[in-house]
Amino acid sequence: MRIGFTLPQFGELAHHPQHAARFARGAEALGADSLWVGDRLLAPVDPKVGYAGTDVIPPEFRSALDPFALLATAAAATERVQLGTNVINAPWYAPALLARSFTSIDLLSAGRLLVGLGTGWSPEEYETTGIPMAERGRRLDECLDVLTAWWTRNPVEYHGAHWTVPASHIDLKPAARPHPPVYLGAFAPAALTRVARRADGWLPIAPVGRKYAGTDSIAALAQNLAGLRETVEREGRDPARFDAILRVNPDADASVEDIAATVVRAEREAGVGHCFVELSYLAKDVDQALDLAQRVLDRARAS
Repeated sequence: MRIGFTLPQFGELAHHPQHAARFARGAEALGADSLWVGDRLLAPVDPKVGYAGTDVIPPEFRSALDPFALLATAAAATERVQLGTNVINAPWYAPALLARSFTSIDLLSAGRLLVGLGTGWSPEEYETTGIPMAERGRRLDECLDVLTAWWTRNPVEYHGAHWTVPASHIDLKPAARPHPPVYLGAFAPAALTRVARRADGWLPIAPVGRKYAGTDSIAALAQNLAGLRETVEREGRDPARFDAILRVNPDADASVEDIAATVVRAEREAGVGHCFVELSYLAKDVDQALDLAQRVLDRARAS
């Protein structure tokens, strides 16, 4: 089992950016396999849509560091760990700008980047970025087209309904060949079909904590992943080459034992060989985050 952790990006951790590199180095030294960022822009006072099926936005989302700056910091501070995005909300960005940022981070890390993309769920964030939320799926598809072209062709040219790249020389390509792996976060049927058709893997979520005690997220994960691999095969792709990386999302009341048990079950019951743990709800500073990471690693690997 490969186990990773989120970088100190949200909540109290975001208020100590000077310790981000120390966390990245420390987590790598502890034996973590990957480090991750997300993509939150703001926390509306009166949200039209809450987070994860609730009516509210977690207070941790009121403070958020830029994901690309944080990844670049981690790339410079580490040598081994994989660096991932779970997820960048692709429709917010011009694909050419995303391609430039991802290429730069992949090169800075010597090919350790994993690109995780999604569409987000907040109407207010779409309003703020000036992108119509109703177009998010189509824009994600175009983004995937542009990224593939940017990374694998030269000259690069693209003409779509929403984005255009005039014929251009793009000599700088990622270290990872033919390009960094691209995973997608998705839950709706149409979005899952896109994952099966276009992605190297899926980015599911397993919530952990007292309020989720009546649900079995790992049993649901196993069922959904099996169904998704069937769709991958129907799309003419090899399901054995299709991957999944699980984000373990613990509430503030989740214990280290709860988190480690979820990681272990994900491997044994769903065949997921890579998980990472969101630390924003559990740690207030980098030292506490590193201590939690150490305890999760010890507990999970002892099971």
